[in-house]
Amino acid sequence: MVLEATMIVVDNSESSRNGDYVPSRWDAQTDSANLIFHSKTQSNPESSVGLMSMGSSGPEVLTTLTTNPGAILDGLHRTKVRGDTCHFYTGIMIASLALKHRQNKSQRQRIIVFVCSPIRDGEAQLVKLAKRMKKNGTSVDVVAFGDLSDENVSKLQAFNEAVKGGDGSHLEIIPPSSNLLSDTIVASPILAGEGGAGAAAAGAGANGDAGAGGGGAGGDNYEFGVDPNLDPELALVLRMSMEEERARQAREQTARDEAEGKTNLESVPEEGKESEQASSETQPLLDGQSGDASGSKEEKKDGNGDAGGDKMDTA
Repeated sequence: MVLEATMIVVDNSESSRNGDYVPSRWDAQTDSANLIFHSKTQSNPESSVGLMSMGSSGPEVLTTLTTNPGAILDGLHRTKVRGDTCHFYTGIMIASLALKHRQNKSQRQRIIVFVCSPIRDGEAQLVKLAKRMKKNGTSVDVVAFGDLSDENVSKLQAFNEAVKGGDGSHLEIIPPSSNLLSDTIVASPILAGEGGAGAAAAGAGANGDAGAGGGGAGGDNYEFGVDPNLDPELALVLRMSMEEERARQAREQTARDEAEGKTNLESVPEEGKESEQASSETQPLLDGQSGDASGSKEEKKDGNGDAGGDKMDTA
């Protein structure tokens, strides 16, 4: 698995309030950021993910590189939607600087940028930035959604052509649809990687469209046996169901362990109490028996003495 340090850059400009993506552009970014974090950390436990925004008056680092999902959620919760445009150039520069100060230098550097508002930076400036990122070995994936004007698309395509390297930097243009933004990202090379599960899913989908039985042949190669490219909603539901079932089993196991521990603790004093009662009840009985036994001996002795006296008298 690839060891990466990833900075997620979200667009928190006013354009993210739009509801053309379910449930809104900002909520769609929030879900996608959580999905990216879990995908990166599950593929390699030593991978780390950071979070920053590029709207408002300027970019802001919300969470430094971390493996704690709570830190990402906290950063998203603290983010305010404001500003008329995104600071694409400055945001990538600051994200690159944050990656440069990563603790594990063996981690590959990756930036994933969400863009849903107009880009004010010039195309030549973006191309220059892309070449700089490529020289530093930093991959930059761009998720373009929302405001897909020809000018924006042209700038992002020029940036993507200049930043492409050996590891690959991808541009995903996602128009509004009934599908979740996170579902589309799952099936894209941004998470799956070139030649990985995402490419296989795309190939299986193409075969399924070309032939009647071609789409189901490779179902065993996908998680839960479902092609996320053909049915992303079902794949997401199955994944969530699996996580809920694991959480339920963990809760039940914890409850059983606590119940067993409580029973063992209660049984200790009960046994001790019973043993004390048994010893206390047994002791007087032994004393009484010993007393009775000694008394009977004395009586027997006295009886023998009397008998002897009688014999002597008789004699």
